[in-house]
Amino acid sequence: MSGEPDVARTPEEETEEEIKSSYKPPPEKTIEEILAADQEDESLRKYKEALLGQVQAGPVIVDANDPRKVIVKKLALCVAERDDLELDLSGDLTDLKKQVFTIKEGVQYKIRIDFIVQREIVHGLKYVQKTYRMGVPAPVDKMTHMVGSYPPKTEIQSYTTPPEDAPSGMMARGSYSVNSLFTDDDKNVHLQWEWTFEIKKDWKD
Repeated sequence: MSGEPDVARTPEEETEEEIKSSYKPPPEKTIEEILAADQEDESLRKYKEALLGQVQAGPVIVDANDPRKVIVKKLALCVAERDDLELDLSGDLTDLKKQVFTIKEGVQYKIRIDFIVQREIVHGLKYVQKTYRMGVPAPVDKMTHMVGSYPPKTEIQSYTTPPEDAPSGMMARGSYSVNSLFTDDDKNVHLQWEWTFEIKKDWKD
């Protein structure tokens, strides 16, 4: 132990620290470089053709006015036998705090992220989420999910987290805020947003 006192960090600083890693990602390559490499290896060439799909016919650009490679469209909170609770991430993100999800205590849920990849392959996408109890400065839960690498496609692509259990019990009930981050191995912040939910005894309680 160093004996130095702990210094409180803001949520933004914690998020920045979360995506730091000793792992050094491989150098980023363009689609043209990937296609040109190892052409003499037939099995590798077929694998790359299957992986890259649509981009072999030319650049995949879904929105020519948007320079981003990753356009995050939607977050959905998915519970079995119930309609998904959805957040539209394509508009004004400050409006998200006005839309409060109600979650029944103890239920099992998953989070799905819908996004578009255009222009170039994105490597090592990650979804980072920190959950704060209203009035408590430190996060009560942190999770980081490796989403993977994705080629450009005209269709929306999705990632769904493994199942999580909502808190339960009288002490767990109340309002929570969530800081979500969609990033990658190169520390590009594709989208960062905040949203809120409330744990209740029942869905309509």
